[in-house]
Amino acid sequence: MRKNKKTISNKLNIEDKSNKIKKFIKVVNTKKISKVKIEEKVLEQLNNLNHTLNKNKILDLIELTGDTKKFLFRNFTSGIVKGMGVGIGVTIITAIIIYILQKIIKLNIPIISKYISDIVEIVQNSK
Repeated sequence: MRKNKKTISNKLNIEDKSNKIKKFIKVVNTKKISKVKIEEKVLEQLNNLNHTLNKNKILDLIELTGDTKKFLFRNFTSGIVKGMGVGIGVTIITAIIIYILQKIIKLNIPIISKYISDIVEIVQNSK
């Protein structure tokens, strides 16, 4: 959500800068300003626009969407890594929970220990 707000605000900044350039051109057409000043202002606006585009890595996105093989490879590898991360994370968390439940069983709390021992037995039998 936060990333989307930044992207939207950056798009608005780009549109705002292009509107400023259009307004500047209108002012130039109505007033006689030296060509050097016009070129300097246009170059400054283009540099600002270029900086904004590079900051948002829009050129990388355009390149990525144009190359289908690169796009598929990147998505495939990210999917594999995410899947492995989820598998390892669930395994570690489950092991920690079982360890804690076994410690609770050893405390011999009457009501809780009975249910927890049943759960632990089910998990150990499923291995």
